[in-house]
Amino acid sequence: MTQTDDIELVRGLVEIPSISRDEGEAVEWLVARMAERGFRATVDDAGNAVGEIGEGPTHVVLLGHIDTVRGEIPVRIEDGDLVGRGAVDAKGPLAAFVAAATRKIPGVRVTVVGAVEEESPTSAGARHRARLPAPDWCVIGEPSAWDAVTVAYKGRLALRVLLAREARHGAAPGPTCTEEALGLWEAIRAAADRRTPGADGFARLDCRLEAIQGGESDGLVERAELRVGFRIPPGIATADLADEVSALARGHGGDSRVTVETIGSEEPARTPRSTPLARAFVVAIANAGGRATFKVKSGTSDMNILAPAWGCPMVAYGPGDSRYDHTPIERLVLDDYVRAITVLEGVLRRAGAGVPVERSVNPRI
Repeated sequence: MTQTDDIELVRGLVEIPSISRDEGEAVEWLVARMAERGFRATVDDAGNAVGEIGEGPTHVVLLGHIDTVRGEIPVRIEDGDLVGRGAVDAKGPLAAFVAAATRKIPGVRVTVVGAVEEESPTSAGARHRARLPAPDWCVIGEPSAWDAVTVAYKGRLALRVLLAREARHGAAPGPTCTEEALGLWEAIRAAADRRTPGADGFARLDCRLEAIQGGESDGLVERAELRVGFRIPPGIATADLADEVSALARGHGGDSRVTVETIGSEEPARTPRSTPLARAFVVAIANAGGRATFKVKSGTSDMNILAPAWGCPMVAYGPGDSRYDHTPIERLVLDDYVRAITVLEGVLRRAGAGVPVERSVNPRI
């Protein structure tokens, strides 16, 4: 396969819409392309695109997600950038996985997974793979930039807070059901702020009001609803936060009955920077002309699911600038995509060479 073939691979994948929970056409297309490249390719029981290539005692999983958020963007190449929904998040990293794994490495069996539903609370694709035996190494496909590696993600907790009370006249004294909901939200946010006072960035517990509905009544019952989202640093458990919100709901002091439901949750994930896999990336990036940096992210990824399940050396990696994620100007620098393929090939070669790596290359932290 040539560089042109690799660019056509990512463009073709981006051209097929694959909104989360509607990925079937893109999955079938990617399975066909992997089969053409010599992979043993299929669709697994969760609907993931899975391709396996090579033989040997070392097993490396390259797992990226094939689904995207909503928002159609005309696909085109513009000034050396591939523009389109999913170009960065995360079809670019996924296509780079397929391209790099096409070059077989003696002694290394590589499984590439195009996982479904990463952009949904279910994360069904990764959860299905998490039930399988752990590989020796795992790389999660997310945009980190071609010369950087992500080693930590915040956790996530999404809650639905429902308030209901007997309907009353609009002129009745006291707060409305919606005002009670807003008062409860202020209490939730204040409690979150007290957990990480003075902290910034990755160390801060973020709490946001993602949606609110109010003023709804069928003439018998008034209702209001909050959707509250947390981004959680290491050291705070999702269950503790959910319990705290439930306690605030029980003691909110209004007339409404309050129910708290968990929509989705993932624990924070952090992996060491000193594993053989992380060091293999440092060396491969250096050999490609760069100097590796390690990143931590405030979002979540399939690492949050697979790191605790598998416990193997794991990082997230992929070409692209994550500032373009979920935006109307999502775009991937194709030169960086090609560089990322070179880096991934280097990492796979080191997997076949029996790392740990002892080469002295000092990454920027």
